[in-house]
Amino acid sequence: MDHQPSNTKAAFWMAGWLSAMLLMAIAGREATRELDVFQIMAMRSLIGLVMLYPLIHLGGGFAALKTSRPWQHLVRNVVHYSAQFAWFLALTLIPLAQVISIEFTMPIWTAILAVAFLGERMGLWKNLAIVLGVVGVVVIVRPGANEIVPGQLIALAAAVGFAISLTMVKSLTRTDSVVVILFWMLVIQSAIGFVPALAVWRWPSATVWGWIVVIAFLGTYSHYCLTRAMLHADATIVVPMDFLRVPLAALAGWLIYGERVDTFTVLGAALILSGNLLNLKAAGGRKK
Repeated sequence: MDHQPSNTKAAFWMAGWLSAMLLMAIAGREATRELDVFQIMAMRSLIGLVMLYPLIHLGGGFAALKTSRPWQHLVRNVVHYSAQFAWFLALTLIPLAQVISIEFTMPIWTAILAVAFLGERMGLWKNLAIVLGVVGVVVIVRPGANEIVPGQLIALAAAVGFAISLTMVKSLTRTDSVVVILFWMLVIQSAIGFVPALAVWRWPSATVWGWIVVIAFLGTYSHYCLTRAMLHADATIVVPMDFLRVPLAALAGWLIYGERVDTFTVLGAALILSGNLLNLKAAGGRKK
């Protein structure tokens, strides 16, 4: 497997992550109209295991899924499950654009954790990319214009949890394959969510079954894309690329829900894109 540093390859896999996460947010919002978050997450993990089997088979079968770091997988997935629950719950409480925008405090926490625990270095361009990205998000969201509500705090908690999970994934890629990381994610999260899901179980309608399948597929293979990106670049390079999800969410809101794209959104998106381009251009001289 090719693990050589490459910002181009990292950007390619991040494009898959961005597309999957955006579509999953829409599917999650539709599914939560009918089903409890616990049930959605359990179904997502169980169906995701079935969908992952082709990659398991290609990777040598179940015998190749052993790991020397079971406790790190367990801790990472407890944190990720909690963050994902908060993320889906926030989708039911505040607008989609707010959930995604607040989620983008995540790179701040990720950068701090990557430097503290993974030995990564920030440098001028990585710092600038994060600063421009955060400023872009602030321009779009314009905090202070509205009173903070519980849904916003829940979305913020999800962002912190995702940052911890993401940092642990980067560490796990040093010893475990992408498929191993995904397999244990789905197994552990299925076990965590099984009993809570039974307590709130409702048989989904045909339409919601469709959304659940979409969530399961995207939830599984979005992480495949993200983990592949992590193999080719530092977390502090990969994460700023994810800022693009904010303007993409604004575009989706306009196309699907008729939400207006105003001047602030355009300006914020320009700042986010500029930060990513500067970061990738500067890093391109170091990693080919």
